[in-house]
Amino acid sequence: MTSAARNYSNSRTATGSLVFVSGQIPLDAHGSLAGQTMAEQANTVLDNIEDVLVRSGAALGDLVKVTYYVTDMSQLDDLRAVLASRLPQPRPAATLVGVQSLIDPRFLIEIDAVASV
Repeated sequence: MTSAARNYSNSRTATGSLVFVSGQIPLDAHGSLAGQTMAEQANTVLDNIEDVLVRSGAALGDLVKVTYYVTDMSQLDDLRAVLASRLPQPRPAATLVGVQSLIDPRFLIEIDAVASV
């Protein structure tokens, strides 16, 4: 994990029942880059979000808002396929932002999220 990525909290539970998940990046539990494709990286990012949510008493089905930051818009079909297989209905409200780069140039995607427990 890059040193800048270690300076942030993974989540914060606000007053009430909202869990705010910081932007999650495509590093696995060992801190290694998880894949070269959007699909591989998106799956790892969702695994990371799911891990944060579980520790906060929530699940992917509790997501109410997500923001996707992607560096390669040509791989959106791959991202959509991962989301269709991983996020239950009804899907959360979403925003997709195309960016030139993320904190590490190898990263194709970062996702932040809000869940309602």
